[in-house]
Amino acid sequence: MNYPKEYNFNHLTERLVEYARLQHEYGAKGIDELLAAAKKSLEKAITELKALPLCAELKGKEPDELHAIRALRLKGPRKMWQTLDSGYRDKLEGAMLARFAGCTLGAPVEFWSVKAMEEWARYLGTAFPPTDYWAKIKAPNELRYGVSPKEAYTKEKMEGVPVDDDITYTILGMLIAEDYGIDFTIDDVGKAWLKYLPYACTAEEVALDNLRKGIPAMEAADVDNPYCQWIGADIRSDPWAYMAPAWPEKAAELAYRDAYLSHRRNGIYGEMFFAAAQSAAFAVDNAVDALKIGLTEIPRECTLYGDVVWALEEGKHIKNYKDARGTVDAHFAGQSGVHTNLNAALTTFGLMIGGNDVTRVIGETVAMGQDNDCTAATAGSIIGAIVGKKGIPAHWVKPFNNKLETYLTGAEHFRLDELTARFAALAAKIYAEGK
Repeated sequence: MNYPKEYNFNHLTERLVEYARLQHEYGAKGIDELLAAAKKSLEKAITELKALPLCAELKGKEPDELHAIRALRLKGPRKMWQTLDSGYRDKLEGAMLARFAGCTLGAPVEFWSVKAMEEWARYLGTAFPPTDYWAKIKAPNELRYGVSPKEAYTKEKMEGVPVDDDITYTILGMLIAEDYGIDFTIDDVGKAWLKYLPYACTAEEVALDNLRKGIPAMEAADVDNPYCQWIGADIRSDPWAYMAPAWPEKAAELAYRDAYLSHRRNGIYGEMFFAAAQSAAFAVDNAVDALKIGLTEIPRECTLYGDVVWALEEGKHIKNYKDARGTVDAHFAGQSGVHTNLNAALTTFGLMIGGNDVTRVIGETVAMGQDNDCTAATAGSIIGAIVGKKGIPAHWVKPFNNKLETYLTGAEHFRLDELTARFAALAAKIYAEGK
């Protein structure tokens, strides 16, 4: 997809502001009028962009309604276990622990360039791609999400799973199902966000602000939301797989209800795809099979489907993080680094490079950069479900000390064994209902 020329508007607006300041310092007149005119012109352009007619053919391939999405799926297994498998708890713990490890490894270098990460590893004298948590990190006392200092993500200073939005939304998904039942609605998701989320980013911030303004949950993603195909929904995919293991259709359905609050089209499909893939991972022995099953729960002609199929084919030739990042940069040139699709490709490459080696999966995925705490968390969840807790090297787990932090209002502290029990209880309820 060739994106439109961007004209480096960030640079232009920065120069606009600075020239306004400079001319004010020189005593020029008429500055306010020029700035007001520029603002009005930009607002007019945004309004006209939003009003442009969309491609009806593509819209037909990328519906937002669950029944329409399901009508466009390929044949898939839908449900792979009839009852909860005896190995479920081990796989659940594996999925959660590897997710937390991938996220915690990626969080302090989120969106760093590949070169910057390589140089930091060289400065520390540690392996790259990383094979353990960072020994040190820049700005160690700076708080992430107002809770955990950056040094809490390092090997020596870690005293539990430190805070991150990827992990916080995992817990929020569990709370939604506990508070409103496994038949929760999109409206219920909105209520939970208002109850638990003090703040959010990009599409989630838009949806949360719209909810606070009284806009209904069914419409919260539609008002002033240019981020509706970004990665924010797919990072919320894992709780639905944990409570619907080996049941990709059910996991995708739960993910759909969650995603609809803030996302549309490929943003929704990203959460459905990864929820289904993580669910399938409980019942297969390799990540490629899990990803292919995940694809059977989204429209077969949507953009995300095509991009993941492309990544699965390209991944046969990708040897390491450098190959992966270069291939993605070329294929997705112009796409935001926070978009669902390019990060899905990076996640796919990380899983294919690493095979069933948890350390290599999360290390290579973090090394690729872009939204690498998100991609490594999702890749970790998939491989962790496949290999189980017993397949995760102890050095990734020991620093967690059975503790986890979030920034959710009134739900800030958790024990990992408690989370396992609560997700297992939800899974038992879903399987007992059998629908």
